[in-house]
Amino acid sequence: MEKRSILHMFDPMPHVSPFDINMAVDAGFDVLVPYDNAQTEQVNGLVQDAIFSRGPAGVKRTGVFIGGRDIGVALNMLDAARKAMVPPFEVSVLADPSGAFTTAAALVALVEKKLKDRHGLSLKGQQGVVFGGTGPVGVATGVIASLAGADVTLVDPFNIAAAMEKADEYNQRCGSTLRGTFASSDADKARLISKADIVFCTAKAGVQVLNASVLADAKELKVAGDVNAVPPLGIEGIKLKHCGEPLVHATGSPGAVGIGALAIGDIKYQLQNRLLALLLETDRPVFLDFRAAFEKARELV
Repeated sequence: MEKRSILHMFDPMPHVSPFDINMAVDAGFDVLVPYDNAQTEQVNGLVQDAIFSRGPAGVKRTGVFIGGRDIGVALNMLDAARKAMVPPFEVSVLADPSGAFTTAAALVALVEKKLKDRHGLSLKGQQGVVFGGTGPVGVATGVIASLAGADVTLVDPFNIAAAMEKADEYNQRCGSTLRGTFASSDADKARLISKADIVFCTAKAGVQVLNASVLADAKELKVAGDVNAVPPLGIEGIKLKHCGEPLVHATGSPGAVGIGALAIGDIKYQLQNRLLALLLETDRPVFLDFRAAFEKARELV
């Protein structure tokens, strides 16, 4: 009789996300075991308890999910989990803190697709701006786009030091080439997007970041994506279901198109489901982060 599938869910926060629990059930796991307030230094012991209790066959029906809100902590936990394996006792691990890796991967993959379809371009060499760039989704978006060849600037709404620190941290960690800046006024935003080819809006839900007057200053804009699904939406003129519709307020860039939150969310949902299912499908263990998420997102779009 085949062993039941088990997903151990490590989360440094007080509660494991209900969203992630629902996704894991829908991906086909039989048993979910959440670990609240999990710390990086505890991962080695937790993983080894999980792998040695089921035997080489049982570990293929066992997975680890790493959540939380901090992508740096999640990457550290993923690395600790990888180092805890003792072949042939190895399980697959997926890190997706705050859904940041799958959301960012879906966003960048859709922008890349629309760049190609509408403008015949790739991400390589494109000037990209990430509003809300110091949050988990913003940082992940910037790293993914940068590693794909775009020239990316992370934007904090108030603090240039915070943006520069995030850019430096993840350039060192991931090999990206991010820059950091801030934009506290419409004039700052207009200056930033005046030469931008692509705009990623990953700012706080319910906050309009780019209004029509700011968008009018975009002279090179080709594609803009907004992950905000809570009114007012982050970019004026982009509707929730838009997936390549004209961005009418970008009057300086008549070919600009927009991608809305529900279009991004549809790919994100499919992507997280696919990555969770992959934990049970591979003969050899896999360790999945934003890189794997982007690879699969490209396949989905």
